[in-house]
Order: sequence, then C-alpha cells, then structure tokens
Amino acid sequence: MTNKKLGSVLGEITHIDRWGYTLLGIVGIAAIIIGYTDEIFFNEGFANEDGIVENLTTLALLSVAIICGHRLVRQWKKRDWMWLVGTAVFTLLFFFAAGEEISWGQRIFGWETNEYFMERNAQGETNLHNLVVGETKINKLIFSQLLTIVMAIYLLIVPLLHRRVEWIRRLIDGFAVPVVKGHHALVFILLTFVIMVIPAERKWEVYELGFGMMFILIFLNPYNNWVYHPERSPGENFP
Repeated sequence: MTNKKLGSVLGEITHIDRWGYTLLGIVGIAAIIIGYTDEIFFNEGFANEDGIVENLTTLALLSVAIICGHRLVRQWKKRDWMWLVGTAVFTLLFFFAAGEEISWGQRIFGWETNEYFMERNAQGETNLHNLVVGETKINKLIFSQLLTIVMAIYLLIVPLLHRRVEWIRRLIDGFAVPVVKGHHALVFILLTFVIMVIPAERKWEVYELGFGMMFILIFLNPYNNWVYHPERSPGENFP
C-alpha cells in the first residue's frame, strides 16, 4: 500500500472510530497478556460463560440492533420497501445474535432447559448455535466455517463490487447494507492475527467481541453512509 493510499485510508477514521479502536486495542492487549500469563483464568473467568467478554459481546450486538431499529422507526415513512426490509433484517439478526450469546437470558433468569435442548444442545442450554445434529455441531459449521467465508466476501469482495459494478451498488445500497471502509478491513485483519497468537482455548470469544465492536463502527459510519444519511454527500464522514 502506497503512502498516498494509506493516508487516504487513515483520513477516513473519525473520532468515533478512534474511540472504538482504542477500546478494541485495550481488549486485545488484555487478552494477549491474560492468555499468555494465566490461561486458566482466561478460559474460566475472562472469556467464560457470563464472563466480561461474553457480556460485552452481548452489549455490542444489542447496540447494533438498537442502531438499526432506531433508524427503522425514524425513517419508516420515508423509505422504500427494500431499505425497510434490509434494515429490519439487520435489526432482527443482531438482536438474535445478542440473545443467542446469553442463551436468551436463561442463566440470568434461571429457567430450566427443556427436554429438546437438553438432548440436542452441546451445553444443555436454550440456544441454537450449540445444537448438535448427528455428529455435526451447528456452532462449528455455521458460526465458524460459513461465517469465515461470509466475512471474507463481505470485507474483501463486496467493497470492490460496490465501487465497480453499478447494479450491485444499487442492490447493496437499496437494502441498506453497510459497506466497510479500508480501515475497517485492516483492523479486522489485524484482529484476526491477534486472536491467532493467543494460546488460550476460548480466544474465539474475544474474536466475537471484536466482531461486535467493529460492526458498531461500521453501521455508524460505513463507506456508503449516504444510505443512512441521504442529506450527506457520498463519502462524507460522520463526525
């Protein structure tokens, strides 16, 4: 990457991005230190069920759902059906992800797991992502393998197609899909390398937190921010 291109990417970083990346950096540094110095605490405290990482992940995912839901309510009468459908899908998707993260409050409210989930859930909890079908864990299939492919396409291919193929750009903007900026993709890649060097088993919980925090920044100020703020010029940053 040339100095000119790097300067352009860094120039897109807003005050909100800086705050977000600072918090993400603190989490990453803490994860590395704890992962190397006390792996037991990392797995059984820091990144355990109901630990600080899981609770922050839930909060981050719920925040994205609230951002999308707020836009949906405020602009309900101003938008066409495509925009409304896309925004509603993102609202429900991130709300569902937040609910799954804490097993829909099962451990908070203390209700018992029903027979169906007790027999089919790897952790005996009321959620879908830990279901086991035959010998296949849904969490490993969908939330690891498929999600990795989807994220690679979203981060690397979608931005290129959005910039170069007109009908794809109209489709993406029409359904209010946020397109990442260059610095979003770079931070995602850096986050992946950070997670890979952590030796602790439950390091992927920190990865999920990183995803949640990144999506807050992406939905607040994507490359195609005119999709959410039509009064702005294309590429104009949110302060």
